[in-house]
Amino acid sequence: MDVVETTVELAGRTLTIEHPPDAVELIDEAAFEREEFLPYWAELWPSGVALAQVIAARPSRGEAVLELGCGLALPSIVAALGGARVLATDWSPDALVFARRNAERNGAELETALVAWADAGELAQRGPWQLVLAADVLYERRNVDPLLSLLPRLGSEALLADPGRPALPAFLAGARTRWHVTETPTAELPRGGVFRLLSRQYA
Repeated sequence: MDVVETTVELAGRTLTIEHPPDAVELIDEAAFEREEFLPYWAELWPSGVALAQVIAARPSRGEAVLELGCGLALPSIVAALGGARVLATDWSPDALVFARRNAERNGAELETALVAWADAGELAQRGPWQLVLAADVLYERRNVDPLLSLLPRLGSEALLADPGRPALPAFLAGARTRWHVTETPTAELPRGGVFRLLSRQYA
């Protein structure tokens, strides 16, 4: 598979992220017909960059960190470089190949796992996670309810970056029934932001 490189400046570091040159060329019509699978993982989305910036600015040494829908794994890599113990997960095997390549390329140590949200019991059993990460995972409305159901099983704090997808308001409305939600605006996400979900018992 052909790859291109994108460099990202974060907290005094220059990170190099490898990814396919054109995600559209990776569309598998059979996979799409079966489960509407699209290669969202293959792009370095602004939400991933924004989330990585927030992570770079906070202490994470020694934390157990889980990323859902990691794609190219930039947030996971930044957390690992900060000293966190990181598990990067995605439901695409190809995404995990690039996650591992990018981690190695940037000198980060992390674990990867193939996980679908509907079958994430093992993630809950390995918890509680001190921090759960997700960048631009609400690209479809059907993702809202599974994510709202899964997050409380994983830990007491989550950071979710979103560019303002149509499904975001429904997610935030559901999240506020259980979590204390705050927003960090970022230049990369003028219509969205990075949202911190903190369990009400700790807020």
